[in-house]
Amino acid sequence: MKRHGAIFMDNDSDAKYIIGALLGDAPPEGFHELRAKKGMLFSKLALLHYIDEEMRHGATVLTRNTAQTLRTMSSGEQKKALLAHILENGADYMVLDNPFDNLDLSTQTELKKRLAAIAQHTLLIQLLSRTTDLLPFIRHFYRLDGRELIPIKSIAEISRRIKTFTGSIPPPLSQYSIKENILIQLKNVSVSYFEKPILDRIDWTIKKGEFWELRGSNGSGKTTMLSMITGENPKGYGQELYIFGKLKGSGESIWDIKKRMGYFTPAMTDTFTGYHSIEHMLISGLNDSVGLYITPSEAQLRLAKEWLALIGLWERKDILFHELGTGQKRLVMCARAMIKHPILLILDEPTAGLDDENAALFVALVNKFARESESAIVFVSHRSEPGLTPQYIYELIPGQNGSIGKKQ
Repeated sequence: MKRHGAIFMDNDSDAKYIIGALLGDAPPEGFHELRAKKGMLFSKLALLHYIDEEMRHGATVLTRNTAQTLRTMSSGEQKKALLAHILENGADYMVLDNPFDNLDLSTQTELKKRLAAIAQHTLLIQLLSRTTDLLPFIRHFYRLDGRELIPIKSIAEISRRIKTFTGSIPPPLSQYSIKENILIQLKNVSVSYFEKPILDRIDWTIKKGEFWELRGSNGSGKTTMLSMITGENPKGYGQELYIFGKLKGSGESIWDIKKRMGYFTPAMTDTFTGYHSIEHMLISGLNDSVGLYITPSEAQLRLAKEWLALIGLWERKDILFHELGTGQKRLVMCARAMIKHPILLILDEPTAGLDDENAALFVALVNKFARESESAIVFVSHRSEPGLTPQYIYELIPGQNGSIGKKQ
């Protein structure tokens, strides 16, 4: 039996450092058996490298046996291709960097079974941010504190601070008004791409102030449906899709739709690379701009102070956004999406990549939005987040003719 190990990380841990050390010529203390052995990385970073090579140079390392590009695959398909490539190359050990991120529950279960079989002949080192993701056959544990690797006897030694928010969420400078009680309505909506069915006769109604969780396996059509609601997907034309009371294609502009919505997905943080303070980044949500390029008003500055105080970052208001940790960036971006109290707030996989503590804090903030505002909320997630309290769940269930919808 191999001496498999797990390294527990939080969002302040230097993951790139430990990955480099584990795969380098001088492994860290406790992993000397890796010396002179061949290791390979199973992670999102590795996939991004292959996707970049594919787009820039046409190098189809992981997809040479299929006509499909890596970029067009679902997260589950991408990870299957990467795992097959690693096994073909005969690695002595694998570094698994949060291997279950962005995977639905059935795909996670399948991958866990596959890794258990691989563990019989290949050493596995799992890096993880969520304790529930621990592979059950691993018995040797470490905690990564910055760059310091600390041996621990059990996962019970992984302490998570429980934070709460005090005070109410700040009211908007001006309130959007809408007469209709029904905000979004899909009636018998079906979508196909290149004759491949994606959605099958979807019926879904979102009303004022409702709190929904949207579930579905990888490739079930969640992204397609969201992009139709936000107005970015032309598949919405010619369908019975009503957005804020208007039939899609009846004269509304994308701007008319977007200005009344709040939207956040973790990929957005990668686009905000300029030298913007977190105060200005938050205020920019009032103007739907990336950063702030006009002098803010006194009212806007007061509102930003109230929001930053709520999320515990007022003392750091002048810190540059890109200098924040992952969890703090997500809180700022969530507050930014909510600062106008939009009619509809969409949070697309907002906790992906967060550690247990930061995910719990983010969920607490979203629950607070639902309790204290009139905004309707759609929370999209592959995993069932502990503590999330949606009123309703809408699940996309794949079938031969595309995914059908089920309300819970």
